Amino acid sequence: MANNLVRSLALVSAVALIPATTASLAAVDVNTYRELDQFMSVFERVRSEYVETVDDKTLLRGAIDGMLNALDPHSSYLDEKGFRSLMTQTEGNYGGLGLSVTQEDGAVKIMTVTEDTPAFRAGLKTGDYLTHLNGKLVYGGTLDEAVEQMRGPPGSTVKVTVVRPGRDKPFDVTITRAVIELPAVKWEVKDRVGVINVNTFNKSTTEQTLAAMTAIQKSLGGPPLGYILDLRSNPGGLLDQAISLSDAFLDRGEIVSQRGRRASDIERYYAKPGDAAKGLPVVVLVDAGSASAAEIVAAALQEHHRGLVMGERTFGKGSVQTLLPLSQATALRLTTARYYTPSGRSVQEGGITPDIAVPQLSDPDYKARPKFREADLRRHLINEIKVEDDVVQDDGKPDPRFTATAEQLKKQGITDFQLHYALQTISRLGKVQQAAAAPAAGKKAGTR
Repeated sequence: MANNLVRSLALVSAVALIPATTASLAAVDVNTYRELDQFMSVFERVRSEYVETVDDKTLLRGAIDGMLNALDPHSSYLDEKGFRSLMTQTEGNYGGLGLSVTQEDGAVKIMTVTEDTPAFRAGLKTGDYLTHLNGKLVYGGTLDEAVEQMRGPPGSTVKVTVVRPGRDKPFDVTITRAVIELPAVKWEVKDRVGVINVNTFNKSTTEQTLAAMTAIQKSLGGPPLGYILDLRSNPGGLLDQAISLSDAFLDRGEIVSQRGRRASDIERYYAKPGDAAKGLPVVVLVDAGSASAAEIVAAALQEHHRGLVMGERTFGKGSVQTLLPLSQATALRLTTARYYTPSGRSVQEGGITPDIAVPQLSDPDYKARPKFREADLRRHLINEIKVEDDVVQDDGKPDPRFTATAEQLKKQGITDFQLHYALQTISRLGKVQQAAAAPAAGKKAGTR
């Protein structure tokens, strides 16, 4: 199941692709047939007596959507257009704005804004609501319709009306569409530290990450002090890539387990020998937009004490969606399993709590902007084990390390405080590690 995986279009997902014929079918009892008879009665009454003629396809699509809407927010039916969009995004490029959105009470809400995209450059933010596109009200419509309107030929423009919590009035932003190429990985070297920004988990994420590590070493002429794995605003993606990326930093142990509705539906994934970072210090940066596959990686490195997780509590999506093809052009995206960290913990609702909580002080309104997480979605899966309040709530106590204002940081040339703090941490850890290794190397050389 883990070998053929597809990324979700609008909601964060770890998605598995399997043939529909391999899915087991639940037995249908007598009471279910009575309910189906009731459904057919309603169907016939609507067809014959509704005030306007409605075609059967519309009624049946509405029935399917209604059935899936009764489940969790990540299960959905993909018609021809939705299936095509999903496959397009899986390939890593499409024409649009660079947003991941969801629907909340009929409104389109931004979940994540992809870095270096038109939406990012226009200043759209997580938690913003989109009410109009080109002056046309999108409230009350379907999410697919809104996404379709946001996409278009590169170079064309779309006027977006935004409602932002904390602002008195809506405001308009005109954005020029572009081909959204989603490089899974970007890298740079800062202060002899390798910074690897993983934006998404597509089919080449692990390969690109390993290539980035090689490029970092080549640019430095030797190993860096350590690595920062930046998973902030990463909405997830392919489960197999989350596993292989975790494996790149781990020598042994369980990475993640996947458990379905039956006790026998358990799959466990383990690391193979070999650490691509060769034991160098690793900091994993996360925030409220780090979801699903990103949380798998963060949890695996955290629980095996291979990486220091830093930033904000993550999104809290601990479920896996299986893509069940219904035809050549349609599919059912269905939540079929929960995933668990190496210690057997579910991140559903609670997310991953960082080892060091670091607020984004360089964002002037980081305190006022609402954080949007899995627990805020209607009909989200409930964690089987109660999530304690201290896991999901800030204790409100000020941390003396984090008192600088955005203006003060800007004067110091710090535009990304979380990254700055991670760089300082890696620098300290790397220098300590190098100092500890030097006497050992000298002693070994002296015995020759």
